[in-house]
Amino acid sequence: MKTHSAVSPPTGSGPSAWSRTRTRIWKDRYLLLLGLPGLAYFLVYKYAPMFGLYLAFIDFNPFQGIFGSDFVGMAHFKRIFSDSEVLRVLWNTLYMSFLQIVFAFPMPIVLALMLNEIRNQVYKRLVQSIIYLPHFLSWVVVVGIWIIFFRGEGLVNVFLRETFGWQSIPFLTDPSFFKPMIVTQVIWKEAGWGTIIFLAALAGVNPSLYEAAVVDGASRLRQIWHITLPAIRSTIVIMLILRLGTVMDSGFEQVFLMLNPFNEDTQNVLDTFVFYKGIEQSDYSFATAVGLFKGFVGLVLVMSANRLAKKFGEDGVY
Repeated sequence: MKTHSAVSPPTGSGPSAWSRTRTRIWKDRYLLLLGLPGLAYFLVYKYAPMFGLYLAFIDFNPFQGIFGSDFVGMAHFKRIFSDSEVLRVLWNTLYMSFLQIVFAFPMPIVLALMLNEIRNQVYKRLVQSIIYLPHFLSWVVVVGIWIIFFRGEGLVNVFLRETFGWQSIPFLTDPSFFKPMIVTQVIWKEAGWGTIIFLAALAGVNPSLYEAAVVDGASRLRQIWHITLPAIRSTIVIMLILRLGTVMDSGFEQVFLMLNPFNEDTQNVLDTFVFYKGIEQSDYSFATAVGLFKGFVGLVLVMSANRLAKKFGEDGVY
């Protein structure tokens, strides 16, 4: 009895890996062309500037240039934790981010749940359009509106004075009002826009779950608690992880526009501090070190939150 052994094809038969790659590139050429502007954006504005991080490790002198300046290693990073002004600014940044996570982050979820309960589609779309509109206003316009309403002779103080007989309240100059106003502005401007993601998640909830809950006699609040919220829990976790990545960013433009001579000494955040140090005082190396520190903290928070989410059975970001 003869046995026939399998004969392997000769080496080199069939298209090579490079040939298959060229074929795939040519086949998807239009899709790749569409992606080029986005790729160019990240290369030019995200990756190319990373070469400037070398400034954080040198004592930059404009006359000597980047490579001619003295290398100081981690000296600027040590200065971050020894400078009382930096520690105060760091505390302001963390405290403001904490307030935004506690008060501003849940608002899109609450709005999405409320909109999801509206059965009149015309009214629902009207409400959605109204709460989306502030997102399209720049922070210059938003802060301008705030100043008009809350200045000494603004609408709010006029109402309080004529209705309750109160004296004018220094909303814009009293440092104690600064952080609440920042958080309120964020909620007013971005809460409506943030509902888009959660409404999309709510659209994927199986309607039969609500029908079964109605048969069991569950109220609307019970349905929200036991069906709606668990269905969008993974989306909430992912958005929270992404938000933690920007915990050191308090919004430069918004804070910068709200600062004035009465509160700038006590309400500075890292973003405005880097601007003052790097641009106004030309301390480029220290400003770069602070910016790099911000990025590192954000990275650690995202990775930690993502790992914690996976331990609790959620998908996480990656």
